[in-house]
Amino acid sequence: MTAANGTALVVVDLQNDFCSGPVATARFPGDPARLERVAARTEQAVAAARAHGVEVVFVRFLGDVHLQRASWRHRDAVQGKNAKCLDGSRGAEFHRVAPAPGEAVFTKPACFDAFLADGFERHLVGSGVGHLVFTGLFADVCVDSTARTAFQKGYHVTVLRDCTTALHLPDEAVLRFMSRVYGARVTTHDRATEWTRGPGEEDAWAQESSRASV
Repeated sequence: MTAANGTALVVVDLQNDFCSGPVATARFPGDPARLERVAARTEQAVAAARAHGVEVVFVRFLGDVHLQRASWRHRDAVQGKNAKCLDGSRGAEFHRVAPAPGEAVFTKPACFDAFLADGFERHLVGSGVGHLVFTGLFADVCVDSTARTAFQKGYHVTVLRDCTTALHLPDEAVLRFMSRVYGARVTTHDRATEWTRGPGEEDAWAQESSRASV
C-alpha cells in the first residue's frame, strides 16, 4: 500500500457530450435530468473540497479518431458509434465545473482509465496522494476503470454516489461491486467532513467502510 496519506477529489469526464445536449441525451438510457443532478452535486463537491483544502484533479476524455487504437475503431464501426468529445469542440468542454488556477487537468486519449493519461499517476505520487474520491461519469465505465487501477496500485478509494451514475448497469449494482471488490467507501457529497479524511486515520476508515450502505 502506498505510504501517502493525502486526499484528492477526482472529477472524471464531466464534459458536455456526456452531460447535456443531443449527444448525451441520445446515449443515456435514463432520465437526462439525472445527468444534470450529478453535475450539480459534483459542482458542490468541488466547492467543498476546495473549502477543506483538498486538491481537485480534473480528468477529461478526447475521442478523436486519430487518438483511437485499432480495437476502439473496430468497436465503433461494428456498433455504429460516433466519436465524442472531439478536441476543441463544445462537447469536450467541462460541464458546470472548471479547473481553478493551479488545478491539474489530465487528458485521456480515447481510453477509460485516468491512469493511462500522461502524468496522472506521477502527479498523485508527487502530491503525496493516497486517497482518491471519485465523482463524474460514468460509474460503470471510466470511474470504475480508474478506481480499479487505483485500488490495485494501493490507493484508498471513495465514491460519491450522488455525484456519479452508470451508463449500462444499475447504479446500485456498480457501487456495491466497487465496495466489495475495491473496498471503496461509498458516501455522498454533503458528508465532506468524512470523505475529506485522509486514509491514515485507520480506525475511522475501517468503521466507515463497514457501515457503508450500498
